[in-house]
Amino acid sequence: MSTLSKFLIRKAYIEGRWQENLLMEVDLAGMILRLEPYDGQNEGEEKAEVVTGYVLPSIANAHSHAFQRAMAGRAEYGSGGEDSFWTWREVMYRCAAQMTPNTLYHIARQLYLEMIRGGYGAVCEFHYLHHRPDGHSYEDSAEMSLALIRAARDVGIALCHLPVLYMTGGFDRRALSGGQTRFGHSPESYRALWQSLERERGPDVTLGLAFHSLRAVPVEVIREFEDFAPDVPRHIHIAEQVKEVEDSLVHSGQRPVSYLMDHVDIDDKWCLVHATHLDNDEVTRLAASGAVAGLCPTTEANLGDGLFPMENYLDAGGRIAIGSDSHVSREVREELRWLEYGQRLDSGRRTVAASSETLHCGNRLYNDCLEGGASVSGFRTGKLAPGYRADLVVLKEDSLLLAGLPDEQLVDAYIFNGNERVIDHLMVGGKWVLKDGRHSREDEINTDFRETMESLLAEQGAHA
Repeated sequence: MSTLSKFLIRKAYIEGRWQENLLMEVDLAGMILRLEPYDGQNEGEEKAEVVTGYVLPSIANAHSHAFQRAMAGRAEYGSGGEDSFWTWREVMYRCAAQMTPNTLYHIARQLYLEMIRGGYGAVCEFHYLHHRPDGHSYEDSAEMSLALIRAARDVGIALCHLPVLYMTGGFDRRALSGGQTRFGHSPESYRALWQSLERERGPDVTLGLAFHSLRAVPVEVIREFEDFAPDVPRHIHIAEQVKEVEDSLVHSGQRPVSYLMDHVDIDDKWCLVHATHLDNDEVTRLAASGAVAGLCPTTEANLGDGLFPMENYLDAGGRIAIGSDSHVSREVREELRWLEYGQRLDSGRRTVAASSETLHCGNRLYNDCLEGGASVSGFRTGKLAPGYRADLVVLKEDSLLLAGLPDEQLVDAYIFNGNERVIDHLMVGGKWVLKDGRHSREDEINTDFRETMESLLAEQGAHA
């Protein structure tokens, strides 16, 4: 029996340009062993599966809170006052209080299916629902994490699991209270949780460290973890809200990104999620550090966070990734579209992401987020090349969105041209998890999700 899978790819996006007729060999671990031009005489090509359509490397979703999929569309009503992230957060806490391992499993499974349908091949799950709603631990302290890992494996998406350290309720270091109590860990219990999850590592599951935010983890505690699992990705929420910046200035005398970078060695293993509110010095320092800014444009728009200074940051050599965060959208192209359109609305100009090296906005954004997402996921992905995972998305050959276009405009059209379903297949680690637009367990997953949501809504009420 052959240990290789072989594919004849008719058209693929390789290092930022389209190439035709390639033979790809993939080993049992899902890694690309060979990718070379097919001249009609390659040995064994008669056994290769033909892949038509437009093949791109798939992007890793750099930031997800799976449970928040259950509240997408359910927080769009006014409170009677001035609504903001902080009023939304109270709705989120009520949603979090309903989550059990079984509920989370069904919600995450549906979400991960939607991510695959939306073009993501991997997801970084920033997970802080560790305990029961009353703050007491489950019998297995990793039970909520294990529900997410099981959901990802059932669907077939690659998962970078990021258990989150969460200790305090603000920059003033007050104790956790109310809806926050189930999030809490001490550094010691967090290390124990993290180490217990190491047994789950595998070809499609990586582990990283996550610190909720500077308001939830004192900076000296973050420093304690500098030598703990030193090679894994590290993620943190930072500078998402103006109030967070103001509170940081009050309690530390510095803006959040400056404060973090002055006290922690921030390098290319780090993902600073949102980083929305930066001054010019922080833009320069963050770009120079090699860290990735994890941008979540649809969530940041939904919450009224503000706009990341993308143009200046990219001009300084900064690295970016995209995430769907609260999951008001679950599509790659919508995150990239909002990322560019927000900058256009702010600047009054078009094609903000374009550069002298990459004239097409779609190519620039897709290329940058491929590289940045791979870096913060812990997977060797983001390229169609030997030594990388066979993680790819196939756009429909006969899509009207792409009809008649020259190669240089295909990625632009995928991102900026309408909302027609254009993804035909998606491969994760050498295995097709989406074929002809469908997943093999789609009906079961959808039914279980619907029943779970109906149960949650019956329990909490339509406005909770």
